[in-house]
Formats: sequence, structure tokens, C-alpha cells
Amino acid sequence: MNKSGLIEQERYTCAIGALQTVVAIPRAVPVLHSGPGCGEMIAGFFERSTGYAGGSTSPCTNFSEKEVVFGGIDRLRQIIENTYKVLDTDLQVVLTGCTAGIVGDDAGSLTEEFRAQGKPIVSVETPGFMCNNFEAHSLVVNAIVGQYADGFGNEPRSKDNTVNLLASVPYQDPFWKGNLVEYKRLLAGIGLEANILFGPFSGGVAEWRTIPSANFNILVSPWYGKPIADNLEQKYGQPYFWYRHIPVGANQTEEFLRGVLTFSLENGAQIDEPAARAFIKRESEAYYEEIDNLATFLLEFRYGLPNHVHILHDAGYVLGLSKFLLHETGIIPKEQFVTDNTPPEFQDELRRYLAAASAKREIPLYFEPDAGAAQEIIRKLSHAGRGLIIGSGWDKELAIEKNYDYLSAALPTPYRLVMTANYAGFTGGLRIIEDIYNSVLATYR
Repeated sequence: MNKSGLIEQERYTCAIGALQTVVAIPRAVPVLHSGPGCGEMIAGFFERSTGYAGGSTSPCTNFSEKEVVFGGIDRLRQIIENTYKVLDTDLQVVLTGCTAGIVGDDAGSLTEEFRAQGKPIVSVETPGFMCNNFEAHSLVVNAIVGQYADGFGNEPRSKDNTVNLLASVPYQDPFWKGNLVEYKRLLAGIGLEANILFGPFSGGVAEWRTIPSANFNILVSPWYGKPIADNLEQKYGQPYFWYRHIPVGANQTEEFLRGVLTFSLENGAQIDEPAARAFIKRESEAYYEEIDNLATFLLEFRYGLPNHVHILHDAGYVLGLSKFLLHETGIIPKEQFVTDNTPPEFQDELRRYLAAASAKREIPLYFEPDAGAAQEIIRKLSHAGRGLIIGSGWDKELAIEKNYDYLSAALPTPYRLVMTANYAGFTGGLRIIEDIYNSVLATYR
């Protein structure tokens, strides 16, 4: 990041962007105690992400000069009351913006008043100057756990085979819906019932109430979401299995599932281990059958396919995709760029983690939230062969300039419609191969 603190082509939002975490919970509604521009900014960045009552439909106090001078609690009370009248909601989550944070409005005390009346409502301090939406995602989840899920008296760790999955940041990860469904399917295959918490295949707020009763947690993330796992461990005594990146393709998914299986058995889960291992074997065999069918295509087009790749994405995707492309497609990761503003305390460990992916090749890894600066580095590079860029919509013009192939896989992504596609798991690896080679074939006339 440059000394002025300004960055170009930002690929995440400020803290209030975590309203998308709320939107991803079925029948939950974010209530913004902020200026009107905050919600519009988030709606514009994420696009196609309104959920039950998100985007431009999110209730908002429209914080103005009057509220700056006199405070906005009365206005917030009115908005909450009217939201209950107009919308049939299972949960409201109040998120405060910069102006509310600066004037010191006590939204927490107000929501306590409503909870005393039996209303399911939570308050989270999310002024934009506090952190980005990767970090605020954890703030929102922990607030819902502490102010809502904790109040139903479920005995901690009472369900041996139930786990809480902490993975994709909703909407920030374009493939979050498909990924969560795939994780749920894979974990069911080895005998676990996963609370995925978000999306149409979760149990909505009823599932959130069961968070304490889960035996343990699974964290799939390089760093974001770790405060959630740490909080649940401290609060309910739930240990967690930590996989540092999205598992893509056969090698990583087998490693992930075997790691989860071992961890499950160590923590008392009642699992048929031979059946679980047989499931992993069947899934792997089905994957490699498709790879075998790809052999003729790869042989025919071997001189017209990309042989190296630059990825601009969050750390979970950069690590997962780099390892997958290197070991399962033969596309060599060159310089890679993590654009999620990874905290410094995690960077060295992630560098070591990626370096361990290959004993023969060094994969340069840049932690660069200034994606404009990352593009300048790529612009000056020269590698032999056909190149590929995997990134956001910002990177399409760079790919054209470099005569590289291009795959849109990160936000903002105006050049691609993602609905239920997944990049996680065995099926996710096959989908990525399809997407890459379809983009290549589209260049032939």
C-alpha cells in the first residue's frame, strides 16, 4: 500500500459490507444505522445480492446532519419498529456506519430493549474506519452467536456428529452458495451433519440456535473467520479443524476430508470409518474418470493452452488455485497476488504454506491490496508461452493488453454471472478446468 493510504481497484469493502453476511441468512434483515450512501455503495459493489432484504432494500436510518447534531437513536428505534411492521423477519441485525460510530450512538442498548420484548435482534458496531468486510464478517457472526444463538439453552457439544462449518464469506466469495452446498455434501458423505449457516440449503436462524451443540468446528480459511472459531472454542469448548485454503480438486479435497475424518474420530464422532474412506475413494475415482476423458483434448491442444497463470484473489483462493493448477493441470503459477489485505501476522506462514506446494518451483507471493500496483508488476513481467489471468473484472483489460487468457473469479465481476457454481471440492476442480479451457476455446475462430 502506498504511503498516502490510497489504493486502486479495491476488491473488498469497508466494515459495513458485512451486511452481506446478514443477507446470506434466510429471512434475516440488516438494518443500517448509517448514511444512505453506505447501503448504495455495498449494493453497487456486490450486485445481484439482495437476498431477503438486502441491497437497496435494506432498512436504513439515512443518517443526516440532524442526527449528527442530536443523535440518531430515536430514528433507529423508529426504523426497527417499522421494519417489524412491514417485514416478516426471523432476525434483525443492526449495523452502525461511520457517522453513528463518530457521534457515539448506543445501538446496543436499544437492541437490548427490543430483545427484552422477545424480539430477535442483534447489534454490531461496523463503522467503516474499524476494519474491512473480511474482518467484519467475524464481528457479525460472533454478535449473532452472543446476542441470539446463545440464548436457547442448547447444551454445548451435545451432538457428536454435528459440526459448524466456517468457510466462504458470503457474496465476497462469488462461489459461496455452491461451495457451501458442496462442503455439506462432502461432509455428509463421511458421516457428519454440517451447519453451513448461510444460504438456501442452511436451516436459517433455527440452525444458528444449534451452534453451541455442535461437537466441533471446521474452519476453511487462510485467516478470515478465525476469530469466530476462536470465540466458539472459548465459549463452548469446541475445538476446530483448520484447513488454510479452499480445497480444490482431488489432491486437496482428499487431504481435507481425511484430515476432517481423523479429527472427527479423535473428538468422539460416531463415524463408520471404512464407509467414510470408501466415499472419498468413490469421489476421487469419479473425478479422475473425467480427467482421463480430458486426455485427448489436452493432447490435441497442447500447444495452444496456457502454460502459466497469475492469480489476483483473496489468500484462500490464491493458495488453493495455485496448488491445484500446478499439480492437476500443469499450468504453472508464476507471480501470485493476494488482494484481501491479509494481516501481517499471517503473511509469513502463508508464504511458507505455498512454498511447500512444490520442491522444484518457487512461486512468488505478493500481499498487495492495491490491485493497481499488482497489475503494474504483471504488466512488466515477461514469461514464455501463453498466459492466464484469474482475477476480477478489473483484470480483463490487462489480460487483453498482455494477450493472455482471462477467467473472472473474484469481485467485482461484471463480466460473469455466478449463481450456484462452486469451485470447492472434486466437482469444483472440474468446474475450474471447464471454465479455463472454455475461455481458451472461445478464442479460436
